[in-house]
Amino acid sequence: MPHLTIEYSSNLARASDLSALCERLRRALLESGLFELGAVRVRAVSADHYAIADGLPDNAFADMRLRIGQGRTEIERKALGAHLMEVASTHFAEQLAAPHFALSLEIAEIDCDFSWRVNGFHRRLRRVDKK
Repeated sequence: MPHLTIEYSSNLARASDLSALCERLRRALLESGLFELGAVRVRAVSADHYAIADGLPDNAFADMRLRIGQGRTEIERKALGAHLMEVASTHFAEQLAAPHFALSLEIAEIDCDFSWRVNGFHRRLRRVDKK
């Protein structure tokens, strides 16, 4: 972990480089110092069917959900959330300047007793780090 999913209204894809946003958020997660390189996942998923607020076609949203393993302090989680929102707000500055956009972030901790993983990235990247 962390797994950051950005669900967005499909009309946002025409107005924003979502691949660039994913990369910026990936870097922000790593800059926090809270996660290993091989654990980070950022993805953007388009919602092709949606209804937003008053139904105007210009309305758009980006909803970010970060799932992390247990073990970070409340202070660390709050600082991480503030940093991710800053990165996303900068990316979406044009959209946030108009009254037709909503940006949100939620951080959820995953109970380790109910989470299973197989990850070859760690084995490969940890070996590279030691060279």
